[in-house]
Amino acid sequence: MMHTAGADLVITDDYCRDLPEAPTAMPDRSRPDGVAYVLYTSGTSGRPKGVVVENHSVVNYTEAFHAEFGIGPGDVMLQYSVCSFDIFVEEVFATLLYGAAVCIPSAAVHDGPLPGLMNFAARHGVTIIDGFPYLLAEMNKLPQIPPGIRLIISGGDVIRAGYITNLRGRGIKIYNTYGPSETTVCSNYFRVDNAEPLADGTYPVGKAVRGVEVRILNRNLREVPRGQTGEICILGEGVSRGYLGNPPEQKNFVTLPDGRRMYRSGDLGYELPDGNLVFLRRRDDQVMIDGRRVEPEEVENVLNTCPCVERGIVRAFQDDNGLHYLVAYIMPGKGCTLHDVKTWLSAQLSDYMVPEYFVKLNEIPITRRGKVKTAALPVVMKEGRV
Repeated sequence: MMHTAGADLVITDDYCRDLPEAPTAMPDRSRPDGVAYVLYTSGTSGRPKGVVVENHSVVNYTEAFHAEFGIGPGDVMLQYSVCSFDIFVEEVFATLLYGAAVCIPSAAVHDGPLPGLMNFAARHGVTIIDGFPYLLAEMNKLPQIPPGIRLIISGGDVIRAGYITNLRGRGIKIYNTYGPSETTVCSNYFRVDNAEPLADGTYPVGKAVRGVEVRILNRNLREVPRGQTGEICILGEGVSRGYLGNPPEQKNFVTLPDGRRMYRSGDLGYELPDGNLVFLRRRDDQVMIDGRRVEPEEVENVLNTCPCVERGIVRAFQDDNGLHYLVAYIMPGKGCTLHDVKTWLSAQLSDYMVPEYFVKLNEIPITRRGKVKTAALPVVMKEGRV
């Protein structure tokens, strides 16, 4: 009998006696530039695109993961993500290749109440949880979490200071990560449990992982001075082959004069004096309200610093005449009033940036990939005006 973190494997002599003779081992035909997997991502176009990731990129990422987190025998990773998302790659490959174990909950445990998942993790000695910011936010509310957890990794969306107020100070390392699927799971790491948040309540996304280079470039693909905003562009081993079928977005993969390939993320960011990178927003997220440019994510960041808002998101919609307006969706804390929220926003934002409508939600709808399910949000319709 063989015992693992999640189950017992029993092999009987009778079973072994009935097995056919083992065939001759097949030759190893794998190559560094061979395809490891194809992962579909929707991106800004809304149409899924198949990202072709090669073997060498996966190997580089597992090496980077090991170098940063020191994963190895004795570690147990909770397998929480769906297999169609990047996190699955590091949950499985970056774990098993270095002698750690993977602990897989049943569908009932995975989809059930969070305390049940935490009990499962405690029973099986989980040491690492790799999830989304909203999972951290829910864990942050619990009176206790499994004592064996030494590392929590957050990816897929923005992590805010309010998500880890109770998780800090427990001796657990907590990381914020960043990276498009096109660059193999992650390009940047930043440890947040021992760091102060930025002024908007978010955290930097840190420095490039091993084998990867990140540059902040202008529209002419020239580096901008440190501290100035530009497009986040990624080079190195993590850059994938590109997309299946050569869609128009293939142009985001650029071959530089020195022969290296670079991926233009379409994300905007800047570099701090200490070299850490700050993610700001998508390049194409700006909208015009009353003739002035507004970034919904900037408004959302301020909304989430409001002391009485447990969680909030901001989305832009268009009225009958095609003019944009903002809607804020909030999970209010106890005793929180709309007056409190609007007063907070008005003190920090220009009047035209304060959302016109506010919707109270009991919970934020989340996709299996950990992102806000915008299509599931109720839309406040607005009649067009002249």
